Parts: sequence; structure tokens; C-alpha cells
Amino acid sequence: MDILSTFSRDKSKLVAILQEYQRELGYLPEEIILKVADYLGMSPSTVYSIATFYPRFKFVPSGKKVICACRGTACHVRGGGRVLREIEKKLGIKAGETTPDMEYTLETVSCMGACVLAPAVMVDDEIHGQMTPQKVAEVFSDE
Repeated sequence: MDILSTFSRDKSKLVAILQEYQRELGYLPEEIILKVADYLGMSPSTVYSIATFYPRFKFVPSGKKVICACRGTACHVRGGGRVLREIEKKLGIKAGETTPDMEYTLETVSCMGACVLAPAVMVDDEIHGQMTPQKVAEVFSDE
């Protein structure tokens, strides 16, 4: 069943429609932006501008596993930058990139709300706290 068939053509459904496509595909390719715009009678630029307002929408495919390093104050002062650099070295990519094999995507957030565990890294939905550069290898050996 096509996602659009489960929604009315009400423009107020835009974000919900985009969320469903993101959930199904993992990102919002250009063809989906165009398809949704046509369905709702909106310009593609309007749909895109609304989608880009929300940081959870992605426009390029992500890896099978998403690694998220916290850059918040507590994590920063406790060595989060060194942890991030070690993850980048281990994966061979920079924050915001995906490994060529589509296995990992590395992201950063300004705060993940796990300050007591600083520095913290999240692998998919699992938080790893009190990280050090040495613990990075342990996290990836569990994968």
C-alpha cells in the first residue's frame, strides 16, 4: 500500500506524511518530495523548506547503524572531542558522513540529555557513557 493513500490531501498532513516516508525509507529522496508536493498541491520548494526546518528529516541515505556523538558542554569538557576524533579515525569518515559500505553514519548532536554519563555516544538507540578514546574500540567490537 502506498503511504499517500492512507492520508487525505490536507496540507496539514505534510509532516506526518514525510515522517511515514522517512520511517519506511530512512530518508526523503527528491522523488518523494516531488510526489508529496504533487499530492498535496504544494510547490516542491515549499515541501522541501518545511522538511529542512526539522533536523530529524534526512535527505541522503544513512548507514545501517547510526553513531551519534554528543557535543554538549558536559561531554565537551570531559573529552568528547577526543572521543569523536577516535570514532572518525576508526570509521574513516567525518561527522555527517556515511561509510562507503553504508554500514555506519556518524552524526553529532548539541546535547543528548545524558550529561551524567558524559562523554556520551549513542549507537542506534543504545547510549554508551563515560566514553574514552580507548573505549571506542570496545563499542565497535560489540557490533
